[in-house]
Amino acid sequence: MQGPLIDSLTRQGITRRTFLKYCATLASMMALPPTAGRAMAEAMAAAKRPSVIWLPFQECTGCTESITRSHSPTIEGMIFDMISLDYQETLMAAAGFQAEEARHNAMKENAGKYLLIVDGSIPLAIDGAYSCIGGRSNVDILKEAAAGCAAIVAMGSCASYGGIPKANPNPTGAVSVADVIKDKPIVNIPGCPPIPVVMTGVLAHYLTFGALPELDDKGRPKAFFGDTIHDRCYRRPFYDQGKFAKTFDDEGARNGWCLFELGCKGPVTHNACATVKWNGGTSWPVESGHGCLGCSEPDFWDAGGFYKALSTPADPLRFAAAAAVVGAGAGVAVSFANRAKKDAAKTAHETTTLADLEK
Repeated sequence: MQGPLIDSLTRQGITRRTFLKYCATLASMMALPPTAGRAMAEAMAAAKRPSVIWLPFQECTGCTESITRSHSPTIEGMIFDMISLDYQETLMAAAGFQAEEARHNAMKENAGKYLLIVDGSIPLAIDGAYSCIGGRSNVDILKEAAAGCAAIVAMGSCASYGGIPKANPNPTGAVSVADVIKDKPIVNIPGCPPIPVVMTGVLAHYLTFGALPELDDKGRPKAFFGDTIHDRCYRRPFYDQGKFAKTFDDEGARNGWCLFELGCKGPVTHNACATVKWNGGTSWPVESGHGCLGCSEPDFWDAGGFYKALSTPADPLRFAAAAAVVGAGAGVAVSFANRAKKDAAKTAHETTTLADLEK
């Protein structure tokens, strides 16, 4: 553990006013009451930099790439000012035996207090042999590190739900962190990759209140995953008006119409992309002209159909009418099928009788 966080911030030339503004912004983003900003600032200022161990398992490094693009705070600001990142293979200077020694020392010195971040799924097939670090399987390392941690952050869809490695046919037997660890508090921050500021918010909440934020039924922080992409999308008015782009380069697409009919999964995807955005708040996939892929939902890859529209029509009235038509059509189809079965049975009986008479 290091000294109080405020001392580190002061050495970096960060004023109290700037720090208060940052905490107020985080509190607002997490839908906390106005007084929470000051409470967060006081708690974080007095807190010691927590030890953080980041374990990268069966992943593509996309989560690490994403966090390096954090702008509030920057990745270097987070590492040097907010936390003590004691193990992260990609970002640490040490390698090999020195890296593994750093992890073991951090686990020993901060037993019961360190925060464990995991990105990537955990392969279980062939005794975990599909992914190993230092000659040890990911599952063994995870169990060891989880035993002494205070809480776990499953970073990205792979760690949260198994992600793409878990997709059919899942040859490595990939699973999520929660499938392996059952006795520790776990917060899922899904996304392929996840949004950097979401992790920052979760970490700030943990520093302030000593606990993980309120989670939804899939283990995600409600502050960031409480609404669907569709709920906050700036193209939503066009959806409500029934105006949809038919191709990615037609007039509707150029006018910013809804991408629902081009396969956007915004209506069934929970994430903060539409409000927080990416790359310092510059843009996000739908604003760039591409429909949401639904990457923060479990098993999004197996759902497929990235360019196939969801089955629910856009207009609620059209939906009701369509349901009625489908229902009536289904009834007619069932009646026709039953009639066809009876006719076939009658024909078969008559054919059998005729064959008996001919004998």
